[in-house]
Amino acid sequence: MLNMNPYTTKYLAASMIAFMGLFSTVSCNQSSSGEDGQSITDNLFGGKELPQATTDSAFVKNFLKQKPEFKKQEELMFMFYGDRDYKLGWFRDNELVPETEKFLAAMDNATKEGLDPKNYKVVDLNKLLEQYKKTESSDSTRLKLQQEIDVALTASYFNYASDFYRGRVNPEDEKVTWDVKKNKIKLHKALQTILKERESTYPYYEFEALHAGYTRLRDKLQVYRALQEAGGWPKIDLGNRKVLKEGDTAVAVLALRKRLNTDQKINTADPKMRTYDAKLAKQVKHFQMLNGMAEDGVVGGNTLAKLNIPVEDRIRQIMINMERWRWIPKRMVPKNLEQKYIWVNIPEYKMHIYEDPNGDPDAERQYKQVMDMRVIVGKTMHSTPIFSDKLEYVVMAPFWNVPNTIVAAEIKPHMLSNPGWLASQNMEVVTRDKARSPVSPSSIDWGNVTESNFSYLVRQKPGQKNSLGTIKFLFPNEYAVYLHDTPADALFNQTSRDFSHGCVRVEYPVELAKYLLKGQSDWNESRIRSTMNGGDETWVTLPNKVQVYIVYFTSWVDEDGEIHFRDDIYGHDKELEKEYFG
Repeated sequence: MLNMNPYTTKYLAASMIAFMGLFSTVSCNQSSSGEDGQSITDNLFGGKELPQATTDSAFVKNFLKQKPEFKKQEELMFMFYGDRDYKLGWFRDNELVPETEKFLAAMDNATKEGLDPKNYKVVDLNKLLEQYKKTESSDSTRLKLQQEIDVALTASYFNYASDFYRGRVNPEDEKVTWDVKKNKIKLHKALQTILKERESTYPYYEFEALHAGYTRLRDKLQVYRALQEAGGWPKIDLGNRKVLKEGDTAVAVLALRKRLNTDQKINTADPKMRTYDAKLAKQVKHFQMLNGMAEDGVVGGNTLAKLNIPVEDRIRQIMINMERWRWIPKRMVPKNLEQKYIWVNIPEYKMHIYEDPNGDPDAERQYKQVMDMRVIVGKTMHSTPIFSDKLEYVVMAPFWNVPNTIVAAEIKPHMLSNPGWLASQNMEVVTRDKARSPVSPSSIDWGNVTESNFSYLVRQKPGQKNSLGTIKFLFPNEYAVYLHDTPADALFNQTSRDFSHGCVRVEYPVELAKYLLKGQSDWNESRIRSTMNGGDETWVTLPNKVQVYIVYFTSWVDEDGEIHFRDDIYGHDKELEKEYFG
């Protein structure tokens, strides 16, 4: 007996009956005629009123057995054909549906998506289609070819669409470090949409991507590949100079001009082209802005290093960030929530808030930015995790509950050298039960404290010196990470802002609180500020949860069409690159 997939057993009886019934009609009623005088055989292979041809689970199972490259799509194959009682999907009245050509073109153009077409051409579909064209309508092999083509097209689609819509690399792979809500796109339903058997608001019909962030990067990928084919950009060699700045004259200025004007021809014979003028300085500052650096217009050090990154490296960076977009859920915000979301991009050190101006949960590509601000994220040894959740509470005048990791690594040494250190930091030790009863720090054997054996809670009392500032924004999660204020406002002026223990410090906490509490008349700015500074911890439950994404994109294209690059501060690009190109 066949070792059947659960979906096989569910639909096998009905599909086999339908399939065998079709063939018994053809073989046992050759002389029968329909109302128009044509035989049923003529109706099947050349008439106008045709029953839709079918396959069966045994055929699909055997096909997958012969093509192990499709093995991972077995469940989708049986779901798709099982839902349709094993009727063929890509044929109507013995003719291939127009979407076939669109799909074949999509596979041919997979390179445009940062994918390799060879991975999806397991079956020579063009050869099969040529064979099919040469068969006569009365040829007994025609139906078998239909089956083979249909199943091959379906399996090829699932292989391609799985990579295109879900990603080549599994985001749940522990090497990848990505815990954002999984993209649960149902590819068998997407195929039904392509075949016009169901409606969808998503652009499956055109084999198109789901997010504008992806398509903008894809467009830039073509631009950078064209630059690569043209030889890339020149390397800038400063020679004996340490830097280039406005007013300097040097041969290196020519290379700098060529690097920043790849779409222009530079007259190298013109002496003026060797002078670092104000226009070129403005271009350098713009380049620095796009790369997240201080905009001083001086070429040297980090700016020179960024200018000299080869185009090939930037192409790979674009491709792996396109991959991350494939992991983002097709629906940015669940239908049951307000159509807005908070987007924290760790390497960018920024937070953005997006809203759908129409409030339409189906208008996935209509979100517009309504607020942004600088943030501070975790230092490398305390990296901010990548995940998604829903913001539920605004807490004013918060306590800071110190994690045991910090107690063991940082507080313990202070207490061993200075028993009064906790009090000097406005901190206290309490029990972990609801009573939060005070515990004398002197009663604790600090020398033997470890992360695992410390059974009390160290917390910092509300106040201006609290490490969380005077407000925090909670979305309960396993990482104990949230957004919060900070007393160290000066750090927001740094270009690289990885200073925290993992939480995300926001530049304008009052503005964020006003936005989240908008519509609640009892929480105006005055009351928010007074409560923040009041000294009593106050929790406010949001009437509607807000979707939060904490993500890691080192390359993106803004709404003006300009591409940004950032440093791989946690090394996640390196790990993903190994998996993607390995």
